[in-house]
Amino acid sequence: MIKNFTKRFRGFLPVVIDVETGGLNPQTDALLEIAASFVGINEANKLYRDKTLAYHIEPFPGTNLDPESLEFNKIDPFHPFRFARPEKDVLKELFQAIQQTVHTFRCQRAVLVGHNAWFDLLFVKAAAARNHLALPFHAFTCFDTASLAGVSLGQTVLAKALEKAGIEFDTREAHSAIYDAEKTAELFCYIVNRWGSIAGNE
Repeated sequence: MIKNFTKRFRGFLPVVIDVETGGLNPQTDALLEIAASFVGINEANKLYRDKTLAYHIEPFPGTNLDPESLEFNKIDPFHPFRFARPEKDVLKELFQAIQQTVHTFRCQRAVLVGHNAWFDLLFVKAAAARNHLALPFHAFTCFDTASLAGVSLGQTVLAKALEKAGIEFDTREAHSAIYDAEKTAELFCYIVNRWGSIAGNE
């Protein structure tokens, strides 16, 4: 099973990431939520969504918080019941979990999977640099489910792609990092498994 995983993505471990932020600029705007949904592979060589880690994050000192972004994702960064943690502590814990999973599956390194993955990767890279942490992901390669869904399903919007794939999606839960990461992971698994059947890579 582990051997199959290392061969499937050229030695990369796909990890689905979703972030919620206080704006669109990764250098100045807050990283407020991050979730990582891990992907497993069964004996039939089919991918499935595995465990998910999710965190609420305190805005870093001097951060920018765009009111329009907060209205969109419905996050109150200073709500006491968010139980938010410092950015460095969250990233250190998450990166260690990713590195351990990379080691367990004998992969070279992780590759970020996301819906419009460039956005998530830029925020994670900026936060890692800000906190002087080594990035566990490939620095520029990522698997973008918006592009994959556009090619395989004819839809690039997450909700519409999931509907086309027959995967349940609740718009009331959308724009929370944990829900979007898990649904993106399900979509990624669906597309990879479907493509494997078409390409004869089962």
